[in-house]
Amino acid sequence: MKIHEYQAKEILKQYGVAVPKGRVASTPTEAKEIAAELACSVVVKAQIHAGGRGKAGGIKIAKSPEEAEKAAAELIGKCLVTYQTGPEGRTVRKVLVEETMEIEEELYAGIVLDRSCSQLVFMVSTEGGVEIEKVAAESPEKILKERIDPCVGLLPFQARRMIYGLGLKGDQFKSGAKFLSGLYKAYVSTDASLAEINPGRPTGSGSQQVQPQLHPSGGQRGLHG
Repeated sequence: MKIHEYQAKEILKQYGVAVPKGRVASTPTEAKEIAAELACSVVVKAQIHAGGRGKAGGIKIAKSPEEAEKAAAELIGKCLVTYQTGPEGRTVRKVLVEETMEIEEELYAGIVLDRSCSQLVFMVSTEGGVEIEKVAAESPEKILKERIDPCVGLLPFQARRMIYGLGLKGDQFKSGAKFLSGLYKAYVSTDASLAEINPGRPTGSGSQQVQPQLHPSGGQRGLHG
């Protein structure tokens, strides 16, 4: 089972992962109202079960409530075709309207189950914003991995090692460790088959601008922390 970005962010918030302020809208009028409440530049993001929305025109920046309304009108009802949808595409029914944040760099974080050894694999990379399969094929050395015993869970030294490998320092180091811990807790609590943040963007305030995918398995993963 796949869930939308806005739903994944609500789950991540429950586990201490900082996400931008925002809400989902089903109409252009709702998008305008949300943008007015946020009182800042916003990003309007098509909500479909597929990655690659940015390159397909499914993510738009709006500097005013009126621009947010226009962006939502252009997206809602549109058939969006990305590298994950196939040629038939997916129809956009809702958009996420959220505050924009200063971006310093794009990172990747993901958790999957390695059934061959009944362990979880936590992966991070400085190559956020790029399909992780492409990074694995072309620059595998840029993916850092930690194997996690689900009976023990993510250990603090493992989180610190990954954050150190990403080159984060100071406040970003502290918030990054909390971020990875929260992502792991969300993955386990939802019995997910995949948890992926691509891209994750540390900001100057230490908060996280995240674009998550969280796929609850409906109990099919068969491995619990």
